[in-house]
Amino acid sequence: MEALENYYLNKTEPNQSCLLALRSIILNQDKDITETQKWGMPCFCYKRKMLCYLWTDKKTDEPYILMVEGKLLDFPELEEGDRKKMKVLRVNPNLDLPIKTIETILQKALDLYRI
Repeated sequence: MEALENYYLNKTEPNQSCLLALRSIILNQDKDITETQKWGMPCFCYKRKMLCYLWTDKKTDEPYILMVEGKLLDFPELEEGDRKKMKVLRVNPNLDLPIKTIETILQKALDLYRI
């Protein structure tokens, strides 16, 4: 868990606060969501199935949520890019978080696992 904590603590502002807020939003969506680290990034699982990741874009350095089952989620805010399965929700760390949008997307993703 120390490596996971360091992931957040080693980020500079405003990314650090943004990522910590996103972490809190994700974890508060369901009591069965847990956090681990995969490939050097925070990974959030629902009942041991990968739900999403937190990461920062290498070019813009802005945070985003990487939705594992993004291909099954139909939201204009999600970007597919050249990914086959996953989609990303970019977040501008200098603006207020779109909390309702984030929660709606996360709940729809959780619904895919609850079936």
